Amino acid sequence: MKRIVATGTFDILHTGHLYYLEESRRLGDELHVIVARDANVRHKPRPIVPEEQRQKMVGALKPVDHAVLGDLHDMFRPIREIRPAIITIGFNQHFDEEKLRKDLAAQGITAEVVRIGKYAGDTYCSTSLIIRQVLERYREEND
Repeated sequence: MKRIVATGTFDILHTGHLYYLEESRRLGDELHVIVARDANVRHKPRPIVPEEQRQKMVGALKPVDHAVLGDLHDMFRPIREIRPAIITIGFNQHFDEEKLRKDLAAQGITAEVVRIGKYAGDTYCSTSLIIRQVLERYREEND
């Protein structure tokens, strides 16, 4: 059984998220998704959708076999428990791939790291773009 781990915030699900998860799932037999905890999201604005809801939505997607919340203190704990062959990261995730490989090795995790490319299929495949569009339309309709 070849396990794959994908990670992310998954705030306001869109086709870019679905593409990332479908491409991740193609790499193995079982896809585990680690959904970022609200408290651990520091590289961008805090998620709008609460973590439990984001986990539930991601877990309901067809390519996903298991969805769990990340650990509040040790990002490697769920990965050690799952023991994946491959860890995928999205095109815009803020990981230095070489540093991540070294950090994984230091934790005794031998998973391959694969970056999934950008999805270019739909206009609204970015959470920040969706939020901007909602705000613009709201302003236009209420001016």
